[in-house]
Amino acid sequence: MPAKKAATKKRKKVTVSRKKVATRKTVAKKKVARKKVVKKAVNKKKVVKKKAAKKAVGKKKVAKKKAAKKAVGKKKVAKKKAAKKTASKKKVAKKKGSKKTASKKNISRKKAPVKKKVAAKAASKKKPATPKTAVRKKTPVRKKAPVRAAKRRRNPLSGPIHGIAPYSPARGEEYMSDAQLDHFREILSAWKSELIVEVDRTVHHMQDEAANFPDPNDRATQESEFGLELRTRDRERKLLRKIDSALARIDDGSYGFCDRTGEEIGLKRLEARPVATLSLEAQERRELSERQFRDSDDRYR
Repeated sequence: MPAKKAATKKRKKVTVSRKKVATRKTVAKKKVARKKVVKKAVNKKKVVKKKAAKKAVGKKKVAKKKAAKKAVGKKKVAKKKAAKKTASKKKVAKKKGSKKTASKKNISRKKAPVKKKVAAKAASKKKPATPKTAVRKKTPVRKKAPVRAAKRRRNPLSGPIHGIAPYSPARGEEYMSDAQLDHFREILSAWKSELIVEVDRTVHHMQDEAANFPDPNDRATQESEFGLELRTRDRERKLLRKIDSALARIDDGSYGFCDRTGEEIGLKRLEARPVATLSLEAQERRELSERQFRDSDDRYR
């Protein structure tokens, strides 16, 4: 008997524990289900709020667009009405003006014959006047508009070259006459003296300003300046050699004639380049050949 009671007690305890576990599981399931339901309701509310906000924004945009369109339409209508009113006013004013001018013309036409009749009667009553010599009225002389002087383009060869005015040959003067040779000798000698003065000036300048600067940047700038001056002086040295050869050709009597063809170089070309030894055509042919064959000879430049 006591064994049976113990067994029944155990069974009762197991069933109670099972029931408690089952109730706990059901409670947990119910809580999970409630949480899911609450989340779904919250999500639905959020979606509904977003949709409502989007609709409100869209309605506002549509309302703004409609209001803007209405305002634009009203402005256009007002402008058209104002233009029509101004056009109608102008037409009315033109009509009134034309009517007034027409009425004035008619009145003047009506009054004219009456005045003519009165004048004719007065003339018949008066004595015949003695014929007078007709006096011509002096017509006013129109003043002529001042003629503007045409702007002349300055010729670069018309100015003085190295302080010497360009040579103007007389009619029938022989090419490279004694006067022309003296003129070009003066130009070449003045040019030579200017170059010699520049050479002396650069020599004194380099002697005076040559200094050993502590800053390397200052030394570099000074050397670059001296290098540029020496390069220009080197070009002038070559030019001095050409001037000496031109003076020698003046003494020989071959100055002013082309070395290749023997033709006349021309006074204008010699005024522009007194040391020229080739005519214009020969110089062009030489430059073309230099471009083709890459000739580096610059004796005749």
